[in-house]
Amino acid sequence: MILIINTSGKDLEFVLGDKYKSVAAEKQSTALPVECEKFINECGATWQDITAIGVVIGPGSFTGIRLGIAYAKGIGMGLNIPVVGISMFDLYLAATPDAFVAIDSGRGDFFVAANGLDPQTMEIEELETKQMEWPRTVGHRPADLKLGVDIVEQKITSGNIEPAVPMYLRPSYAEENKGK
Repeated sequence: MILIINTSGKDLEFVLGDKYKSVAAEKQSTALPVECEKFINECGATWQDITAIGVVIGPGSFTGIRLGIAYAKGIGMGLNIPVVGISMFDLYLAATPDAFVAIDSGRGDFFVAANGLDPQTMEIEELETKQMEWPRTVGHRPADLKLGVDIVEQKITSGNIEPAVPMYLRPSYAEENKGK
């Protein structure tokens, strides 16, 4: 079974098999291990049933992404199973391959990507023009995290397992404000 973990947003999200759970967590760092284990138990599974872990690598919360990746890698190492990074863009494009993905960053711009367009940030003025090159725009509604299972399976089958590293499309707040 493949476990999918998403800590890139305000909530914790998990997928195992066909089960999905979202947990509101005030402090993801303390809630993640407890809620993940609780979810696995609720699914009637054990850690030994997990054959791989998919973890969302971004874009999203700088700290949340690092937390999720570190946790997934720790569990993967302990269980000796692969940890596969998936992006929010992977999830949106798995559902709608011909779409332009525009995710509100919450900082006055958007995280964007599409088939033929590398992930980047974009201001609204440029986005309004650029999105017209694709038949539809997605990203304004939550992605289907369950699609992560197929993405992880495809990456494992193809041997395309790169180390799960954060997808940062711009500097963190701390980096931007350094020296101010």
